[in-house]
Amino acid sequence: MQPVSRRMFMGVAGLAGMSVAPSANAAPGRCGEHAWCDAQLSPDERAALVLREMTLDEKVSLLGGDDFWGATGSGHTGTGHGVERLGVPPVYYGDGPVGARQGEGTSMPSSLALAAGFDPALARDYGKTVANEIRCKGNDVVFGPTVDVLRIPMSGRAFEGFGEDPHLASQVTVQWAGGAHSEGLVVCVKHFAAYTQEGILGLVGGRTLYNAVVDDRTMREIYLPPFEAAVQEAGVGAVMGSYNRVGGQYACENQALLNDLLKGEWGFAGYTIADYGAMHDTGAALSNGMDFEPWPALVYSPAAIHTALAAGAASTADVDDHARRILRTMFAHGIFDRPAFPNDEGQIDRRAHLEVASRVAEQGSTLLRNDGLLPLDAAELRGKTIAVIGRAADEFVQGGGSSSTTPFSYVSPLQGLRERGAREGIEITHEPGKSPRAAAEAARNADLAVVIASDLMSEFLDKPDLDLDSGIASFPPPQVGDPFADQDAVIEAVLEANPDAVVVLETGGPVRMPWRERTRALLESWYPGANAGTALARVLFGDTDPGGRLPVTFPVSEQDLPTAGDPQRYPGVGGDVHFTEGVFVGYRHYDANEIAPAFPFGHGLSYTTFGYDDLRVGDRAVSVTVTNTGARTGYAVPQLYLGLPAVVPQPPRQLKGFRKLELQPGESVSVEFALTDRDLSYWDDGWRISEGEYRVLVGESSRDIRLEGGFTV
Repeated sequence: MQPVSRRMFMGVAGLAGMSVAPSANAAPGRCGEHAWCDAQLSPDERAALVLREMTLDEKVSLLGGDDFWGATGSGHTGTGHGVERLGVPPVYYGDGPVGARQGEGTSMPSSLALAAGFDPALARDYGKTVANEIRCKGNDVVFGPTVDVLRIPMSGRAFEGFGEDPHLASQVTVQWAGGAHSEGLVVCVKHFAAYTQEGILGLVGGRTLYNAVVDDRTMREIYLPPFEAAVQEAGVGAVMGSYNRVGGQYACENQALLNDLLKGEWGFAGYTIADYGAMHDTGAALSNGMDFEPWPALVYSPAAIHTALAAGAASTADVDDHARRILRTMFAHGIFDRPAFPNDEGQIDRRAHLEVASRVAEQGSTLLRNDGLLPLDAAELRGKTIAVIGRAADEFVQGGGSSSTTPFSYVSPLQGLRERGAREGIEITHEPGKSPRAAAEAARNADLAVVIASDLMSEFLDKPDLDLDSGIASFPPPQVGDPFADQDAVIEAVLEANPDAVVVLETGGPVRMPWRERTRALLESWYPGANAGTALARVLFGDTDPGGRLPVTFPVSEQDLPTAGDPQRYPGVGGDVHFTEGVFVGYRHYDANEIAPAFPFGHGLSYTTFGYDDLRVGDRAVSVTVTNTGARTGYAVPQLYLGLPAVVPQPPRQLKGFRKLELQPGESVSVEFALTDRDLSYWDDGWRISEGEYRVLVGESSRDIRLEGGFTV
């Protein structure tokens, strides 16, 4: 790849000798009466005009955010300085991926729950809902979504992304961003790039310490596609750099990532933003493509920038380019041309947003096992007792860090089931899981048991293993007399005491389930958000079909992971993390090595059944007919996988298409999957299509293949 041009900005040469008068086409915003307020000019032309009038100090001031106390005092996640003299308004930033963190908001289900929905249209509603609340709190930019492809299922931020498959993540990303754009916000996708772990105790393999040693093919095929789609399909205005190093350079001062690839090859016209505390060297960041450092601007403080310029570590042309990109994005997204968004959460339609949260939780609810116990029959249970067991039944369970939120309101699983029980004449009892003995007694004395278990994942810290009670979930360590028992022991006791038991998991990602084969019904609810109880009751009682499919493989144990037994792969040795598993991430690894997972990628049961037939294959299109062969309305998620010719090592199959269908009993739908050149390609110093046989596989998961075919290139 060739370095990007160091030219200051598009159109400056042509405008250098012009004297532009104020226009009569000025928009009714905050711009004023300046020449660049003419909304009929292009964003590039407007940015060039205002930049020409700015002093060096004013340009420098645009590159850094608040002073140390600025953002915390305002409640915004960050604030970009404006230039009042020239009508450049300030820019306000808000987290985040699962809802507004500024005060209270609607706590949405985790991003992984959204991905489990396998529904791009739902992703658009999700992005629109989050962005609306960010906007109603007076912000112009939303920090989200998180689009890092999952490599390590113990990663503290596993819950915050869209899972292990780049195609699924890309589809969800594009629609999430589209929904947020409809609210008038600038979308900032994060974290660019190869950001896959938080570290053990924040130190070993820590996110600010490790260097991702990853080959070009793996980057291009696995970790970059969601960012590429965000830029080239969704047109996002900002990309956030990650903490780690890539190829020896920090991501926030990485020439190959920021200038050569993002701004050069992909043609990204927006601006780059550093994650908080992710910048290190002022000169390197200025010259290698980092545009903006949010609160607190230390590396991009005016003093630091002027020192770097004086030392020749960067040039004023670099400063001009960064300032131009920020200004151009502000013009392109209408920030100049509208009044400031008022910070008034009274504008938020809380009821409507709570309904969206419930719908996402329902559609993401993934039924892993069911021998007919579900859906519950309210008529058969009338006058009987359901024991709800577990501390998570009456707690708000969410991930920690930048995706933690404070809900306006919360319907717990216990509350949702109690409300449903009151309507149906079913008694609901609760045992908070103080001991296996107490849990067993509660289950034994009930006609049915629902045991709810959770983990806790968070930014800053990876879990040491896949157990429910490990890592940050048990921090601080249990004290003498701790009232809560090990959750696996509680589940074992419940299953022993009452075989009619539903196990519900509220987890950030995969967990080890040594008791799974003894369950009659097992439901993964992820972190289900503010309307958890309403959604759970609707799914358990069959008001809606569980719509979720696994966006990540659930392994039997940590020994089956692609990184298992190799400290160079994880957590790294000598600061280097070697991605030597290559493209064999997630289900690609399990399939290639014939390892049986606990539950495979794409798996999820319905309350009905589906038939697949009439597979028709061309080299650019595949069609199949899906029929609801059961007696209930339900959601089918046909998934298209391709097996590429093994010119280079290839996974047995890769997801290249999916659909979310709601089908009535007996209803049939013909689904067509279009295939692009990119779907048929692998990376070898460019995207290349191999001659040979391409396998076509259509089914209900990566392991449940119903129809097979092929075509020749």
